[in-house]
Amino acid sequence: MVELHKKGKVVQNMSQELIKRAGEIIYERGISWETGSCVLGLINENGYPTVSTLSIAQADGIKWITFGTGLEGNKAKRIAKNNRASVCLNSVGLSGETYNITLVGTIEILTDPAIKKEMWYEGLEHHFSGADDPDYCVLRFNTEFYNLFIGEGEAEGAL
Repeated sequence: MVELHKKGKVVQNMSQELIKRAGEIIYERGISWETGSCVLGLINENGYPTVSTLSIAQADGIKWITFGTGLEGNKAKRIAKNNRASVCLNSVGLSGETYNITLVGTIEILTDPAIKKEMWYEGLEHHFSGADDPDYCVLRFNTEFYNLFIGEGEAEGAL
């Protein structure tokens, strides 16, 4: 069930507009690896939440977002033990539209060479020798639930 609020009043038919706008914001943030970051929340080996800032590789609206990282790093190790995750993008410190996009779901580690090549972006060369680097992998976050605050609109629900 989706509930929408605008200045304390329930508003109908805004959900799809906010979901669409959230996807546009994710795309806009992901165009440049220099500005396309978001926060990824994972659960560590002791059951505590941890967060990391990552650049967005690609996305399909709010349905899924991919990131590049290393197989030997903490993120991949945490995901292997617990694949629950959350992603947050917000406009704190940015000029323009006010937003906070929080997505909750699961995350998977992808090592298929074709996917690694497709998701490779400028900036990863600072960490890996190329898309065929054996340590480079792709994380794919899949949204199950969302909580969106964009401008004056607010929506939460499940995909």
